[in-house]
Amino acid sequence: MAFVILDPCQGEKSGECVTVCPVDCIEEGEDQYYIDPDVCIDCGACVAVCPVDAIVEEYDLTPDQEIFLEKAEDFFANR
Repeated sequence: MAFVILDPCQGEKSGECVTVCPVDCIEEGEDQYYIDPDVCIDCGACVAVCPVDAIVEEYDLTPDQEIFLEKAEDFFANR
């Protein structure tokens, strides 16, 4: 399981999540940050520091939010 960054991050991109991640699984994309679902250890450190509450657990995604998990998977697959 992993955390997923949702649309409130788009345009915000504060970056506190990158600083606190113990496994460096968060990278900056063109429009937002992305969490690598294959590297995330589900520690939740990023959730606590996100100023726009954009980070949720994968299992808490609503059907219309699942696109953000797909965007993250595509982002890291194309690296």
